[in-house]
Amino acid sequence: MFLPKTVSIGVLLLAIGLSTSCTRPEAQAKTGDAGSAVTVGTAAVTTRAMAQHLTLSSELVPFQEIDVYAKEPGYVKTLNVDYGSHVRKGQLMAVLEVPELQAQLDEDQAAIEAQTDQVARTQSEVSRAKAQHDMVDLQYQRLSGVAKSQPGLVAQQEVDDAHGKDLEADSQLEASRGANQAAKSQLVVAKAKLSHDQALYDYSKITAPFDGVVTQRYANLGALMQAGTTSTQATPLVRLSDENLYRLVIPVPESEVKYIHVGDPVEVRVSSVNKTVEGKVARFSIDVNGSTRTMHTEVDIPGSSELVPGIYAEAVLTLNHNGAATAVPVSAVDRQGDAASVMVVGRDNRLQTRQVTLGIQMPDYVQITSGLSPGEQVVVSDRGALKAGETVQSKPVQSPVYEGSTQQ
Repeated sequence: MFLPKTVSIGVLLLAIGLSTSCTRPEAQAKTGDAGSAVTVGTAAVTTRAMAQHLTLSSELVPFQEIDVYAKEPGYVKTLNVDYGSHVRKGQLMAVLEVPELQAQLDEDQAAIEAQTDQVARTQSEVSRAKAQHDMVDLQYQRLSGVAKSQPGLVAQQEVDDAHGKDLEADSQLEASRGANQAAKSQLVVAKAKLSHDQALYDYSKITAPFDGVVTQRYANLGALMQAGTTSTQATPLVRLSDENLYRLVIPVPESEVKYIHVGDPVEVRVSSVNKTVEGKVARFSIDVNGSTRTMHTEVDIPGSSELVPGIYAEAVLTLNHNGAATAVPVSAVDRQGDAASVMVVGRDNRLQTRQVTLGIQMPDYVQITSGLSPGEQVVVSDRGALKAGETVQSKPVQSPVYEGSTQQ
């Protein structure tokens, strides 16, 4: 039986079509999933030195700063300092005129001279009384000896009279010695009074208690200075600031208090003078302020010609440090509340979701304290459409590095 030519062509085309449709899935199965696997950016889990930093702004203040008052009232006779004067410890800054104290010193000196004369007179009295006592005592001893060796030769009345004179002379000697001792005591009192008044007079010379610079001057020549110990309205002479050492007071937040230790390194950046100084934590208050929830922490900064009181500085504290931390780029970590996880590309190129525990966190890297091992590959690209168990192709990418980060 013969079919028309057009029918035979149609049957042939249908057979070709069925053959093609049957062989397409088989061909795809033979090629596998490699052609359709998603390419993801990955980074290796590394071991590196990491440190956590805290940057706080504060104001440089002198290590010590005082208002210098007069100890005794007086008129400013000499003023040797002014704004900006640099002084050394013990240097004379001003002299006060105190006429009353000068007169008191003259009176004290006169009293000492008079008392010295009194001591000399009483000493002479002691010498005279002792000579008299020695003579009378010798007479008594002779009479008493004769009366004992030759009874009846000397009347007992004469012996008794000599004994009485001996006792009287002894009493006068003791009285002279007492008067002399009293005169010496009065001389000591007079000298002590002179020393006291001289000390007060010496306060008329106002000296610098430490090396520093005069930042304020309150008095002029001829001005009456009140004693700073007796008057609440007293005006100081000058304000003196230490220029050899500064304090940088840092308010450390409550959450970071546990990391603060005496001796911790601190990098101090003074942008206004383009200067960076290395310092250390010198002291802290140990307690947290109830209103600000911060702890008073101080860093000592050596003075220099560029630094002046009142300028602002940034203190960079190293709170935590690990020289060999297991770390991954920050972009590899997914966070949900307090939980953190990463996607790991296994050796079979399949994705795994791994729960991790975080440690030190820096701008570019974060420490992994548990959940990962060095050398594993973590996904750092977009993970929104990825699922655990999915086969992927990994492509290593360079993680961004931020200024101030620490790398090994």
